[in-house]
Amino acid sequence: MGFRVERIDHVVLAVRDVAAMERFYTAALGFTVERRLERLGLVQMRAGASMLDLVPAPAERGPGRNMDHLCFRIEPFDPAAIRATLKPLGVSVGEAVERCGAEGNGLSVYFTDPEGNTIELKGPPL
Repeated sequence: MGFRVERIDHVVLAVRDVAAMERFYTAALGFTVERRLERLGLVQMRAGASMLDLVPAPAERGPGRNMDHLCFRIEPFDPAAIRATLKPLGVSVGEAVERCGAEGNGLSVYFTDPEGNTIELKGPPL
């Protein structure tokens, strides 16, 4: 295998009430707001070494179906090696794009697992 998973970088939850969920995670678990992207309605919350991102849920999502994607931090980040590892499993990997995660901006790729869950593999900060 051309890479190894280090840890969960972040989880993105699609929620009905972003403000209420922000208040809950602040009060219940002591998370702090690290960043807001108003154009997306996104609130990024610090969860120790990881992040929890909250985004507005599309109307068609029902309760309990609210994970937008799960991101794993990997080493090394080599898109060719990722594709070589996943292609035999029938997985199509998206383009490497700079995105923000728990450690800041870095390159990452997206793909879906056999059940349709979106997975992001994220490299080190740039």
